[in-house]
Amino acid sequence: MQQVSVARGDAVVLHNINLAIATGEHVAILGPNGCGKSTLIKTITCECYPIFTPEMQCRLLGRERWDVSQLRQHLGVVSADLPGERTPVSKGRDVVVAGYFSASTIWPNLHITEEMRERAHDAMALMQATHLANKLVGEMSAGEQRRIMIARALVHKPEMLLLDEPSNALDLAAQRELRDALRVVAQQGTGIIMVTHHLADILPEIDRVIMMRAGRIVADGPRQGLITVEKLRELFGVEVTLTERDGYWHSW
Repeated sequence: MQQVSVARGDAVVLHNINLAIATGEHVAILGPNGCGKSTLIKTITCECYPIFTPEMQCRLLGRERWDVSQLRQHLGVVSADLPGERTPVSKGRDVVVAGYFSASTIWPNLHITEEMRERAHDAMALMQATHLANKLVGEMSAGEQRRIMIARALVHKPEMLLLDEPSNALDLAAQRELRDALRVVAQQGTGIIMVTHHLADILPEIDRVIMMRAGRIVADGPRQGLITVEKLRELFGVEVTLTERDGYWHSW
């Protein structure tokens, strides 16, 4: 991205964003609620379009234009939202397989191959979710649903996985299980873009942090230089106590 700005109505919510992320890189985008993280995500995933200016450039995986369904084969996207109204009454396995078609569930007109089913099983195994194959998504806990949604995003074996506030609504045990599974994904070579306002979401494998405030990127660099009391106080506007243990940061 070069000189990318995005407006909603009359308000500009992203200002002159300059950002490059390499395929396979592990990055955290950190900032308070309302700082523009969600709009940046939607711009990356082609759900939002920048204001056109002669200086603006916006490329994803080397291309300026994407069909969204094709993009999902290269960039897996996971948020707290379920993909459709049929998802809660569908089995976990079916929702993962349906990720091939960007569908909410398996519809009768979809042609499902044995390879698709095998890769869906592998993705669920990676997320430690094979025991959820026959469980209705609507009967799963928030943590179980999140693992199914990540497995769904992984069926295409994308180069990059974008996670929007992955630990929201999860209890402590579910947060730990999710982070352990995501570490395996990162270690196997899939790039991680972690969008969060929780320091504890930042996996040890993530070595670059991008800080956002008021629709702007205010810092971008190695995590060790940016995750400091001074930088976090400036970013969030509150006094911060910071500790590090086993590669994870915690603040209060």
